[in-house]
Amino acid sequence: MTHVKAADLFPVQYPPSKFQIGESIMATAGIDIPIRKLTSTTSAKLRLGSLTALVIGSMVGSGVFSLPQNMAAGAGPLAILIGWAITAVGMLALVFVYQSLAVRRPQLDAGPYAYAKAGFGPFIGFTSAWGYWISAWVGNVSYAVIVFSALSYFFPAFGDGNTWQAVLGASVLLWLIHALVLAGIRQAAVVNSVVTVAKIAPVVLFVGIVAVAFKLQVWSLDFSGLGNASLGSIAAQVKSTMLVTLWVFIGIEGASVFSARAERRSDIAKATVLGFFTCLALYALVSLLSLGILNQPELAALKNPSMAGVLEAVVGPWGAILINIALVVSVVGAFLSWTLLAAEIPHVAGKDGTMPKFFGQESERGVPSTSLLITNLLVQVFLVITLFAQSTYQALFYIASAAILVPYIFSGAYAAKLALTGESYENGEQRAGPLFAGILATVYGLWLVYAAGPAYLFMCAILYAPGIIFYVWARRETNQRIFHPVEAAVAAALVAVAILAVYEMWTGAISPL
Repeated sequence: MTHVKAADLFPVQYPPSKFQIGESIMATAGIDIPIRKLTSTTSAKLRLGSLTALVIGSMVGSGVFSLPQNMAAGAGPLAILIGWAITAVGMLALVFVYQSLAVRRPQLDAGPYAYAKAGFGPFIGFTSAWGYWISAWVGNVSYAVIVFSALSYFFPAFGDGNTWQAVLGASVLLWLIHALVLAGIRQAAVVNSVVTVAKIAPVVLFVGIVAVAFKLQVWSLDFSGLGNASLGSIAAQVKSTMLVTLWVFIGIEGASVFSARAERRSDIAKATVLGFFTCLALYALVSLLSLGILNQPELAALKNPSMAGVLEAVVGPWGAILINIALVVSVVGAFLSWTLLAAEIPHVAGKDGTMPKFFGQESERGVPSTSLLITNLLVQVFLVITLFAQSTYQALFYIASAAILVPYIFSGAYAAKLALTGESYENGEQRAGPLFAGILATVYGLWLVYAAGPAYLFMCAILYAPGIIFYVWARRETNQRIFHPVEAAVAAALVAVAILAVYEMWTGAISPL
């Protein structure tokens, strides 16, 4: 057996976007993850059409299978339209931010947290890395839950993916994958191809069938959603869609990873924009066309993956069977990659001193064994929590989405800072565009913090606060000053919010899970 070292799987010369972690960049053929074939095909140059297809394949993830219910759970058609419009502006700004930073700061190749560290100091950098890691492993918990929720169509004992049978099955899958990663196994190209087909083909088929069966009178029955008092105002409905739209685009920071494969540099931005808007249209169509098949209350009541329920309403049981099998194949097929990717985040941070050195330890096969074990132990703990708290897939990905906001916000702020100061720019070089993109991405991130609501922000505070211990540990290892005054104030505030959050959860005032 040929062993592949972590350095081969995650080459340091990749741009920071290689650390893609959510729904969008996890399972496309060969490059949806940082793992790559070490052959000449890696350097094959692509034209605009192929490059655009590559971007599309990387952005479409498993979250699309649950979009109908996830969006309709808190919004009607009008609010969903507004939600996608806001997402289009904010996410495109974030794409341009990461493209700009990859060019301006190519030496910062440790992931998005490196930008926060370079621009705003070591504690903000650590907090960004910690949040990025939280989002990764909580995301993996959500994938395990949705797999067994899909399997419950065939084996009802799995329920919504949070019964003891489902948690047991997810645990077996988790530790089986753990053993495979430790053995040096990496994702096979054929598995990547199967995952891509299983993921994209059913979505395209779904859009085509549902478009034909679409009923305008069903879609416009309560267009504003104001007929359902439980949904609240239009603004409240729009807010409810924000973490959902963020979830399906997490990993968009990786779009610029394809820049090295472009035949013409002028095609990079074009392919990214075309790919982004194609995916945006696909996501919007899945959520909006579904409202022309079932009304908002009916969609909101579907179990996930809700695309199965919508297609079943149009074509019968075979539609649900197709979607559920497609989701299981696409998620299980890519779970090895996701597991290694989640472990690689603290591993790289341990190597560069952002986190304690023990996170950077590797096995003799070059696998990040320590960070892999810690990451999967955390996944296991949360799987058990889902059993007792009856946590749903949606609650879990809300937490994962909220957790990633810190690195996103500070990436946008760093891009704006560079443009304002002129650092990394030539004399007379145009800075208005990058400045606008940076400010817009930062404002979008802050809007998402507001939209997330106190329950999920408090949950993130509880998960973020213990990280301070590891930050102090890492700083002492390198004999560096632990806190500057502003950093100390931020850390104290974080701990205070975490304590308040624990109290609020204890009293039942909030219940994010």
